[in-house]
Amino acid sequence: MTETKKTTATKTAAKTTAKKAAPAKKVAAPKTASAKAPVASAKLSGAIYATGKRKDSVARVYLMPGKGNITINGVAMKEYFKRPVLQMILVQPFDVTKRDGAYDVVAMVVGGGLSGQAGAVKHGISKALEKAEPDLRKALKVAGFLTRDSRVVERKHYGFHKARRSTQFSKR
Repeated sequence: MTETKKTTATKTAAKTTAKKAAPAKKVAAPKTASAKAPVASAKLSGAIYATGKRKDSVARVYLMPGKGNITINGVAMKEYFKRPVLQMILVQPFDVTKRDGAYDVVAMVVGGGLSGQAGAVKHGISKALEKAEPDLRKALKVAGFLTRDSRVVERKHYGFHKARRSTQFSKR
């Protein structure tokens, strides 16, 4: 009987020391995307800034004279957008304005999926090109790159499974 009390006491002591040791492990907080933003904007102080949006994605785009390098979230365009269609979407503003290889682009994109992010970066590049060279506005406007695509996901409605999906109809 006394041996069981001793083992219970040692187990309890072990649990309390384990609980006390646990908070000491939480030392460093994880890095967030917002921590990188001031560093990136400090490097790009001479660049032309524009914001592009598409679906749920928001892109902060910095345009500067260069050799045509496009970087998204610190990664090269071909690494970030692996599908050729998405890469094509990004370079469309340069193709329309015949400015291939004239500018470098650094973009930070958050939210949405890859398709929305590509559209947001394209919108941002178009707006930045217009700021850099106002005479390009007509070509970009005719191509429809300066207009924000307002189509977004429809909200879920009350009494429905999804936005438009209703319950199954039962005749009997």
